[in-house]
Amino acid sequence: MQPTRPARPDPRAQAQQAQLAASLAGAVDLAAVKARSEAAARAQAAPPPSAGAPAGAPGAAVVDVTEDTFQTEVLDRSFQVPVVLDLWAEWCGPCKQLSPVLERLAAEGGGSWVLAKVDVDANPALAQGLRVQGIPAVKAVWQGQLVAEFTGAIPEEQARQFVTELVRATTGGAVPGAGAEEPDEVEDPRLDAAEAALERGDLTAAEAAYQAIVDAEPDHPVAGLALRQVQLFRRADEAGPDALAAADAAPDDVAAQARAADFLLGTGDVEGAFERLLDVVRRTAGDDRDQARQHLVELFGVVGDQDPRVAAARRQLTLALY
Repeated sequence: MQPTRPARPDPRAQAQQAQLAASLAGAVDLAAVKARSEAAARAQAAPPPSAGAPAGAPGAAVVDVTEDTFQTEVLDRSFQVPVVLDLWAEWCGPCKQLSPVLERLAAEGGGSWVLAKVDVDANPALAQGLRVQGIPAVKAVWQGQLVAEFTGAIPEEQARQFVTELVRATTGGAVPGAGAEEPDEVEDPRLDAAEAALERGDLTAAEAAYQAIVDAEPDHPVAGLALRQVQLFRRADEAGPDALAAADAAPDDVAAQARAADFLLGTGDVEGAFERLLDVVRRTAGDDRDQARQHLVELFGVVGDQDPRVAAARRQLTLALY
């Protein structure tokens, strides 16, 4: 296998994490929303959100949403800017901690996103349709689709990161007050030897060069990921295409399945590699399951959390384990 040069991580790509290919059911069935183009047209006609507008006013950065206004304030508006749903109740203590933080961030956001507050007690059909399991619950909607979510009160810094990454992933914009962009490229002369080795196909030398950087600087922003990628390439080379037949012939051999997954990932079949190990996790228990889980998590690290296929596989892994 001809190795490819490991890509240097792009900080903006982290914004793509936690994407969810989910739809709402019941009272709010996003899959059944008719005429998405009409909704988009209505959104374009609506005033843009404004941090200075009174809460609840058309175009405000913070709005109170009911079952009657959900279509306009959330679904239609989400064709213009991302909408963050804050699902809360008066009796919920953690909600009273998180909601003011979200409101402050929305005001600081300068219209880059909208906070839509939903009282779950006053709007039970919405809560059911949104499949709310506990509150506070936060769900992000973009162009009529649920794209990210979390449950429970989180620190302000994590909430700020959530909305910052949401805006970058959906509109490519920046959130005021989110801080300066990190540089796209890391310049480090120590990387030159490793990259030169990759260009001539010498994985052993490339691994040694990246390893030396990591040993000296464990948190290096490029070398750690590059080292994991090179190690994956080496394992894939060692496994070879015969690893697939061997794994198919021994479905209960976790080591064989891991080698096959390495080969698949090394040849670019990311979904195939993940699914092979997910299947082992689903079918096994005890040490075998844990071994498969650990190897799968290692492959997540090779691909990188910025890849939406990792987010999807992580969700499947959680379902398989719990």
